[in-house]
Amino acid sequence: MNPLVELNLTLILFLPWFAILATLYCWFPRQPRGAARVAYDVATLALSVGAFLWSVYWSVDNADTQYGRLWPQILATALGYGVFLGVLGLAFLVRRRVLRPRD
Repeated sequence: MNPLVELNLTLILFLPWFAILATLYCWFPRQPRGAARVAYDVATLALSVGAFLWSVYWSVDNADTQYGRLWPQILATALGYGVFLGVLGLAFLVRRRVLRPRD
């Protein structure tokens, strides 16, 4: 397998699912949707993908290959998905507090 594809295999396989999750994150809740919300959502999605990539590359570099050549990919998949969901979930909760309408 091409080394570049092997290194980014987790991203290639999760990209459709991440697109679905990102769409749902941006759609709900539907209101309010001003410029601040759009900027926050774009920054959150960029941060979550960046954290995902960092965790994947870190886990591939640090996985113990004693358990087989496939172990780094398994670890990268599990860790990367958890990091992506963690950042997105935390940002969802923070968004409710930060961007709520002021009375």
